[in-house]
Amino acid sequence: MEELVLPNYEHSILNLITSILKNYNVPTEHKSLKVLDERLNKKYKNVVFLILDGMGEHILNNVSPNGFFMKNKIDCITSVYPSTTTAALTTYYSGKPPYETGWIAWSQYFKEYGRALDMLPHRESYNGDSIEKAKIDVFKTVVNYKTIFEQIEEASPEIKAYEITPSYSDKRSLRSIRADSIDEIISSIKMLSNIPEEKFIFAYCDKPDSELHKFGTTSDEVKNFIQETENKIENLSNVISKDTILIISADHGHKDIKQAYTLLDYPEIQECLIMPPSLESRVVTFWVKEDMKEIFEERFNNIFKGKFWLMKKEEFLDKHFLGYGKKHPKIDDFIGNYIALSISDSIIRLETFLADGKPVKKSTHCGLTKEEMEVPLIIC
Repeated sequence: MEELVLPNYEHSILNLITSILKNYNVPTEHKSLKVLDERLNKKYKNVVFLILDGMGEHILNNVSPNGFFMKNKIDCITSVYPSTTTAALTTYYSGKPPYETGWIAWSQYFKEYGRALDMLPHRESYNGDSIEKAKIDVFKTVVNYKTIFEQIEEASPEIKAYEITPSYSDKRSLRSIRADSIDEIISSIKMLSNIPEEKFIFAYCDKPDSELHKFGTTSDEVKNFIQETENKIENLSNVISKDTILIISADHGHKDIKQAYTLLDYPEIQECLIMPPSLESRVVTFWVKEDMKEIFEERFNNIFKGKFWLMKKEEFLDKHFLGYGKKHPKIDDFIGNYIALSISDSIIRLETFLADGKPVKKSTHCGLTKEEMEVPLIIC
């Protein structure tokens, strides 16, 4: 049995970003991290927050247990749930949990379009079709949110908020710099930190996540990236000014995948469904026919017992997996009447008889194992 970790919304990445917002006098209903509040108590000209996508606590422990990051780690916190970039990065960008933003997973079904959409690239999930000709843009009208950059500059007008992100990503700050490698990110941090004004710098690196997906958690590619990045960040910490604090964390960890299922092999499951499942391969939601709920539960648990934790939507929401606060009005649309959470090293591919699912990756995330749910908090 895998060791499971539930999201702790009093000791998570939500609380990390809340500490940063609190530092800039942004009103928030969420709890901050005391250990980070204490570090931010000193007045810094530059607060730099660097996210290394996928660099979970257990990956770091495995590939560099005595490196610069572990020597400067001050805490281990949980991700939000689902433990995936869509939910976690939006939590960082908004200062709110998935329950409030409606950003849950990679693929979510929008009744406005009659389509499941990939949330970050803004495209149709199965065939990759563009939605540019849609009569409304759901990302601007239905699942939009106020960014932390806006919140910080409104609460503390003397602060300038910057983002450093890959060239393919959406711009969320008025002050946006494009950087497609850790070297470009570090160069941008150096440049910005030398500007006299007080500022908050949010930097996002899409590695080691991409290496983890391709090569797995114990690969040389992942080890080399993390160790090389540690050395570069250590050099950065030695040259940036003393009135700069560098906070480093991740959005989630990773789990190596040993078994991939497809529901197309199980007509007895298909018979129970109204429409194809949605979300991600390690957190799958189902729209089940009202008169087949008990049959579906029995059949699903017979096949996936010990692999996935199946629960009704009401139970899932009552357990606050998505967090607390004001419920986003689209939550009830995005989650069917059942949801299955991975508690093993298995996935369920999201596919139809018309469109194949996405390729199976060496490792991925979105489940409840400790490897996926725990991330380090590092202060330089």
